[in-house]
Amino acid sequence: MGAIRPGTRRHSITMLTSSGKPFIAVSFNYRLSAWGFLSSQEVVDSGNTNIGLRDQRLALQWVQENIAAFGGDPAKVTIWGESAGGMSVGYHLTAYGGRDDGLFRGAIMQSGGSISVSPASYTVFQGSYDDLVSKVQCSDDEDTLQCLRDVPFETLNAALNGTGGSPNYRFAPVVDGDFIPDRGSVLLKKHRYVKVPIIAGTNTDEGTAFGPFGINTTEQFYEYLTDAKYGGTTKLPHPVAKRILQLYPDDPSQGIPEYLGSERVPSMGYQWRRTSAYAGDVMMHANRRRQCEAWTETSTPAYCYRFNVHAADVPLLMGATHFEEVAFVFNNIEGLGYHGGKPFDGTPESYKQLSKLMASMWASFIHDLDPNSGIKNSPVHWDPYGRRKPVDLLFDANVTSHMEPDTWRKKGMDYINSRADVYGR
Repeated sequence: MGAIRPGTRRHSITMLTSSGKPFIAVSFNYRLSAWGFLSSQEVVDSGNTNIGLRDQRLALQWVQENIAAFGGDPAKVTIWGESAGGMSVGYHLTAYGGRDDGLFRGAIMQSGGSISVSPASYTVFQGSYDDLVSKVQCSDDEDTLQCLRDVPFETLNAALNGTGGSPNYRFAPVVDGDFIPDRGSVLLKKHRYVKVPIIAGTNTDEGTAFGPFGINTTEQFYEYLTDAKYGGTTKLPHPVAKRILQLYPDDPSQGIPEYLGSERVPSMGYQWRRTSAYAGDVMMHANRRRQCEAWTETSTPAYCYRFNVHAADVPLLMGATHFEEVAFVFNNIEGLGYHGGKPFDGTPESYKQLSKLMASMWASFIHDLDPNSGIKNSPVHWDPYGRRKPVDLLFDANVTSHMEPDTWRKKGMDYINSRADVYGR
């Protein structure tokens, strides 16, 4: 799962396998922050890039060697993740240029995929590396990387972690010419990925979790795009930023969440709904759409979805935001592991029925590579994405879940994907 944290009851496989499609779940930890993703020229030269992803790869190899002893079949492995976990799955699909090491036969990516929002080049993190080296008094060493290795854990950990629980450094996966040989968009365009069936999807209002706050004017939105102000992370060329302003106009009815109609939310920023729509597309939706398109180009099955339900554990204003589908996929009706509100509290029976449907579809895909194989007495059928007929399964509890054309905010997402180079992905 994304944002790896201590164990939680939120992700109970027992509830997920109640549909009659049993499987064995294997979870594992991997190194995070600088421990797993330290990047610089020195790290590249040493061949120790993207260690966190290599940890994951080693775990997948362990499964191949040992799962039979637990009653599992090494030939029937599905890798699965959400958010950072979904991105990790995407990296394994394109690892070493799509080299198939026989580690898995299917993949599930929830709100994450092969086109990552991470910087493409290690050079982005050189300054952070140099600053860290200086902070722990390694600057004068001829081999600064070895010096970092020799620094006591407590000293290095204190340097990495800021006050209030926020990290001082935000290292992330980078293109290294090895595990990640190129930008994700390039690898998908060249079809350099493992050709296995996938489930890939996002939540309608992802952007309420990722968009900036406090943007009240178009001028401020422009500064967010071009100068990385207001929490922006990418400095776009001015012509690209101007086109984004056109494709994401100052019209709240085109923003998110949709249920607000033409209403604005001044407390979040007069243009919050506008900037949130853009943020969701650039962080999640455009990437997911391109992933599904790429799979159809090699006639590889892709089951794509859009989750469109506001659960009870987050404020209504957030809509169907990031992570909200997880409780439904795991059929966690009781809200085990949730403490600040439970997803199904006070919701109608249709929410529980949707959860049952989604859990059955995920289990069926893991078991049979077909999400429809275990579905009984339901009008819902999940069609694969088509090159001539691109479709998502819209998961909804207020209306019957159904297939929809994958054309929503098409112009904006198409443009974002066409300029993957300036986004560095």
